[in-house]
Amino acid sequence: MSTDRPVALITGAAKRVGAVIARRLHAAGFDLALHHRGSADAMATLVAGLEAARAGSTLVLQAELADPAAPAALVQAVQARFGRLDALVNNASSFRPTPVGEATPADWDDLFASNARAPFFLAQAAAPLLRQAGGAIVNLGDIYGERPLPAHTIYCMAKAALLMMTRSLARELGPEVRVNAVAPGAVMWPEEGKAEHEKQAMLANTALGRAGEPDDVAEAVRWLVQDARYTTGEVIRVDGGRSVNM
Repeated sequence: MSTDRPVALITGAAKRVGAVIARRLHAAGFDLALHHRGSADAMATLVAGLEAARAGSTLVLQAELADPAAPAALVQAVQARFGRLDALVNNASSFRPTPVGEATPADWDDLFASNARAPFFLAQAAAPLLRQAGGAIVNLGDIYGERPLPAHTIYCMAKAALLMMTRSLARELGPEVRVNAVAPGAVMWPEEGKAEHEKQAMLANTALGRAGEPDDVAEAVRWLVQDARYTTGEVIRVDGGRSVNM
């Protein structure tokens, strides 16, 4: 099956910001290859809504991105189904504290696998199709890829690697492929929760004085994929001005 519509592959698309990005790109006219690791129920709910809006517009892909074979297999599946790829959105991410003195090699492997290694090898596998389409890559970074978050050294290092990858791939894959990143601030609180006093302290140090919405991130991704025709190698901070005060 091939399509005349543009196609985007989104990793970690079943829940949270990934699902919002999926809905935004779908509404903008993209057919979607939607990856998840273990969120089958959430993915089924997301896909039901998208298919109701436009039948035959989605492909669900389940994979463990730490598997070295996964990136190439995902891209091959997209090519087999749609015959093209116009955008890769590296959204999947692991996040947890790794205090110095308690961090393990397993922490290192897991956090780098999802936040740096898989995005690189997905980009490498997708590059030929993206070149044909004159497409784009958007990596979901973090403002902590540029400024450290206490007790999260390995996560910050992995996100810093992702941001450098963004800049390097912009050179390596240009002029055909644009590569950019979005670095959210306080948009969604961690799934394991955050103390109320910590939330308020964070927002007090944000220029706009409030948390953002997942839609803010999704719109930045859509703009970079669809409209930012002369933008590459950039990191767009969607943080309400928090990085100004850090």
